Amino acid sequence: MKYLLLGAGLQGTAIAWDLLRQVDDTTGLVVVDRDHASLDRLAARFGTEERLTTVAGDVSDAAFLAPLAGVADVLISAVNYWFNDDLTALAIAHGAHFLDLGGNNDVVARQLARDDSARAAGVTVVPDTGLAPGLAGILGWHLAESFDTCESVSLRVGGLPAAPRPPLNYQIVFSVQGLINEYIEDCAVIRDGAILTVPGLSELETLVFPEPFGELEAFQTSGGTSTLPQSLLGKVTSLDYKTIRYRGHCEQIRLLHGLGLTSSDEAVIGGVTITPRNVLAHCLETVLPHEGDDVVLVLAEAEGFVAGRAVRSSIRIIDRNDPDTELSAMMRMTGFPAAIIARLLASGEVDSPGARPQETIIPAGRMLAELERRGVCVEQWESDPATADLGPTQPEE
Repeated sequence: MKYLLLGAGLQGTAIAWDLLRQVDDTTGLVVVDRDHASLDRLAARFGTEERLTTVAGDVSDAAFLAPLAGVADVLISAVNYWFNDDLTALAIAHGAHFLDLGGNNDVVARQLARDDSARAAGVTVVPDTGLAPGLAGILGWHLAESFDTCESVSLRVGGLPAAPRPPLNYQIVFSVQGLINEYIEDCAVIRDGAILTVPGLSELETLVFPEPFGELEAFQTSGGTSTLPQSLLGKVTSLDYKTIRYRGHCEQIRLLHGLGLTSSDEAVIGGVTITPRNVLAHCLETVLPHEGDDVVLVLAEAEGFVAGRAVRSSIRIIDRNDPDTELSAMMRMTGFPAAIIARLLASGEVDSPGARPQETIIPAGRMLAELERRGVCVEQWESDPATADLGPTQPEE
C-alpha cells in the first residue's frame, strides 16, 4: 500500500510512525512539508527506512502534488484545515482515497458535497479523522447503534499534562488558535431530538476518572462531534460533547473570555494596532509548557433500552505518552486513528466510495481492536442507569 502524507508536524509524525512501524503491508510512504527542518527530524526517526521518502514542497501547489497523488492509494492531510477541500478535489481527480484531521465544519461541508464525484472515481473521502473530531464520533455512533432505542449519548475527551502546574494546569498539545476556537465558538448538540447550539465554556460538570486523576471537570467546546449530530439526528434524543480539564480551568478561561481577551476585534493601544486574541495566543504559547508527559482521557457513554431493559453503556480510554517511541499521548490518539483508517481504505477492508462521515463507515470494533494492539487501554462495560456508575466490575480475588 502506498501513502502520500502531507505535513511532518506532530500528528504527521505519529501517522508516519504508525504506517511504517505498525502496518505490515506499507510499501511506500511519501511525506511532504514545506519546512525542511520538520522533514529532517521525521527522516531522522526512521534512519535508513527505504519505504520513506521526504519531499519539500507547497501543499497548495496542485501541479507539484499531482504526480505524487497519482501513485498513492491514500492521500492523508495533516496540514491546516483550510487546505483540505482543494486537497480532496486533487485526490478524487487522481483516484486516491482521502482523509484529514479536519477542524472546520464549513470545510467539511464542502468536502461532503463532493460525494458524487468521489463515487464516480471509486474513492472514499473521510474528513475529520483523529481524536475529536474523529474517534469520539465513531464511538458515539457505535454506542447509539447498540441500543434498540437510544435516549442519550455523551462524549467527554481531554488531553492533559500528567503533572499539571499553574497557571492553567494545561500544556500546549496542538494549535493555540484552534484551542481558542474550541473554547469560544458555539457547540452543536441534540436536545429533545433537535440540533441546537449552546455557548462554548457552558454547562460545567464534574466527572471522575480512576486515580491518580480523581475528580475532573468537563464543559462544552466546539467541533468535537463534527458530522455526528447530523448522523444521529432522529436516532437519539440528546447528544453532547465536552472537553475534560483539571478542576478550575473552565473558570479561568471564562475570566479571560469575559475580559475580552479572546476577541478578534482590532484595538489601538499606544499607537499600535493589536487584536486581544493574538495577544492572548502569544501569552499562552509563551507561558504554558509544550513538553512533558501527557495523558488523553476519553469517556463515551450512552443510555437507552435493549430488549425492554434500561442500560448504560460506557467506553473509557486512558492513554499516556510512550517514552520508547517519543510519541505523546495526543500524537498517539490523534495520529493512530487516522493511520488505521488510511490502512482500512488502502486495503479495501472499508469499501464505501463517496464522501462519507466516518462514523457511518468505520467499524468501531475494528478501530478499538487496532488501538489496543498499539497499547491503548480500552475499557467497556454496561451498568444500570438508575445507579451510580462505578466503572467496570473488577474480578473477585
